Amino acid sequence: MKKLFIPVFVLSFATLVMSAQSPEVIKAGNILDQVSKMIQSCNSIKADFTFIMENTQADISDSHQGTILIAGDKYKASVMNVDSYYDGQTLWTYLKEVDEVNISNPDPSDETTLSPSTIFNLSKKGFRYIFAGEETLKGEKVNIVDLFPEERDKPYSRIKVYIKVKNNHISKITQIGKDGNNYTIDITSMETNVPFDAGMFVFDPASHPNVEIIDMR
Repeated sequence: MKKLFIPVFVLSFATLVMSAQSPEVIKAGNILDQVSKMIQSCNSIKADFTFIMENTQADISDSHQGTILIAGDKYKASVMNVDSYYDGQTLWTYLKEVDEVNISNPDPSDETTLSPSTIFNLSKKGFRYIFAGEETLKGEKVNIVDLFPEERDKPYSRIKVYIKVKNNHISKITQIGKDGNNYTIDITSMETNVPFDAGMFVFDPASHPNVEIIDMR
């Protein structure tokens, strides 16, 4: 009997925890699973977006147009006169105005600021989440999911994700910063399974003969 007691107790406790989840938590989890499933089914995703930086306390707002092409863990993004190339290991950050490229091997766990590359890599891991309602955004019905980081040392308190009901495409994502700075990526158009080749995710110095190369690896 003693040998059976611990497994039975653990099973009963796990069942209690699962049953204690609210319908809003369960619904949010299901929505995020559907978004992840949709993204993983695509060979590539190309999107145009508006990147918005806001500080409501200081009455500051700045926005920039950008584009991104993602294929698995590789991407090429262009925003704020900066082109970023990532081949899954190495990141080339090309600063157009000064004709300079910085080369680094980024830490995948670095989440200090919302970036276009992370918007299509949403994961439930490391977050508590809840369904925050529905609304109409740009004429389309969207589900809203709030994600709260489990680690308290993150620079943001919450991430709001707006997901189209009809196809589970992300419409908008906002990171609420603890310092009053909020970052939003508003997707204006999105295509899936766009043709690409591996060279698109690598910076080509031959195309920029006078570029200054700063290797930070």
